[in-house]
Amino acid sequence: MNLLRRALLASIGAMIGWKPSSAKESSPHGEETTVQAAEGSSVTPRHVVCFLGRERNLNTLSEAASQAIRDFATGFSIDENYSQAEPDDRMVQSFAVCWDRVEADAWSPADEDAVADHQSVLYVLGPSMEQAETVKVSMLALRLIERLIDAGAVAVKGESAGIAHGLDRWRELIRQGAEAVKAADPLTEQRIGRLAFAKRPLSVPGYLESVGFHLVGLPEVYVPETVGSERQIVAIMDAVADEITQRGLEPTLKERRAGLSFDSTYEVDEFKFNPYGIVRLP
Repeated sequence: MNLLRRALLASIGAMIGWKPSSAKESSPHGEETTVQAAEGSSVTPRHVVCFLGRERNLNTLSEAASQAIRDFATGFSIDENYSQAEPDDRMVQSFAVCWDRVEADAWSPADEDAVADHQSVLYVLGPSMEQAETVKVSMLALRLIERLIDAGAVAVKGESAGIAHGLDRWRELIRQGAEAVKAADPLTEQRIGRLAFAKRPLSVPGYLESVGFHLVGLPEVYVPETVGSERQIVAIMDAVADEITQRGLEPTLKERRAGLSFDSTYEVDEFKFNPYGIVRLP
């Protein structure tokens, strides 16, 4: 079954295909080695973004997306198969389970009303990303979201991890991302990309997990659920992600006494599958 259709049916997410690449990790000697585990080397991440419109046609949002693609969002494309110039009655439930519940005031009743009253749905697909390109492409995805919000999008959801923010929160993430790009600050760019496009925490047996860190080139982080509150565990996830970016994977694994696993709860052809693996904390 087409992957976008599978995702739409399963969680009202969206994903089309994966392109071959190699998942890589650092060896104990600091060398980059190809990981052949869980078929991780056969997939690459990509962004899929859902935009809801206030008009019962796609003209305005499609034109804005097309212009953004011509201007800067190289490799992005409009999905013609699943975008629709009419409301989708599944969106209220979909956004309800995808709202970011970590950031305070990440959405408002006005955002919920906008989802309920939407009149059209536009999906924009990002390019398949090599690991070194993920942060740059994620910053471009934020710029594209800015363009479509300015053009009248009333709600936005990142489908690759199932994360939604209200428009005010999206605008703040866009502002922070633009400042990080201007300052040539890759650590902050990656952090903003995580906050914008990853979902955390979600529950798996014995752990709380991140989903979507692959969109900025990082493995997921699994933290034992007994470590603390959800908020404390989220802080640990974010700290580990920052440490990997700053110090590298192997030093972080050693210092945290953690392991790198490819035993994912997601199948390799699912959009949430992370080809860079999972850091499991003790």
